[in-house]
Amino acid sequence: MALRIWLCYKLLMNSLLKSKLHNYTPSQSAIKLVQNTSMLFIVGVFGAGKDTLTNELLKSGLYHRIVSHTTRAPRVNDDNLEQNGIDYHFVDFAVAEHMISQNSFLEAKLIHDSDIYGTSVAEIQMAHDEAKTALTDIDVQGVVEYMHISDKAKAIFLLPPSYDVWQERIIKRSGGKLPDDVFERRMNSSALELDHALKSNYFHFVINDDLEQAVADIQTIHNGKAITAHDRTGRNVALDLLEALKTKI
Repeated sequence: MALRIWLCYKLLMNSLLKSKLHNYTPSQSAIKLVQNTSMLFIVGVFGAGKDTLTNELLKSGLYHRIVSHTTRAPRVNDDNLEQNGIDYHFVDFAVAEHMISQNSFLEAKLIHDSDIYGTSVAEIQMAHDEAKTALTDIDVQGVVEYMHISDKAKAIFLLPPSYDVWQERIIKRSGGKLPDDVFERRMNSSALELDHALKSNYFHFVINDDLEQAVADIQTIHNGKAITAHDRTGRNVALDLLEALKTKI
């Protein structure tokens, strides 16, 4: 009986938390902060090289990397365990729920119906106070929400040069040990993100084939200059990746 009551309570709390996340709205002061802060979003399919590119951009000293919060456990990437406060702020559900109740997030989402990811107001405040561009990688829907708040932000959708190269990178990154169910889930998520991005007008598509060129393209976009030919090529690659995924999943 006690177990049954506990399970019912847990289901109720999960339902309430999902409702809070679905209806989450940042405070007016947080919205004003975003509107007065330069922001650059790096989005991309799993294994596109977002972390490597972000680290390269940070070397310029022009950016403040936004460290997101998550309720998931640290992962091992390239044989290195993710570090708290560097890769993510790793928190439990109680802390995340308290932050949601206190409007401490600018945006928060339940990803894969299992873990909360969010961007804190405090991280954006640090970028603003340092007079730097807030640099972060979030999902497509998160970008759309920011764009509704501020038209100053720029969004990059990072892509591998082809489906075959992409799969090779994933195998190399995971050491060929990525479980089938995890791989399938991430491919499904990649397909959804590609589809959303291609239907949106917010994203500049950048191919991460040559790191130096990708960084240069992003800097150009961030400075407000058009790279129409590159963007058109990137969009075509995104379309090819999406079509390939539709035949695989």
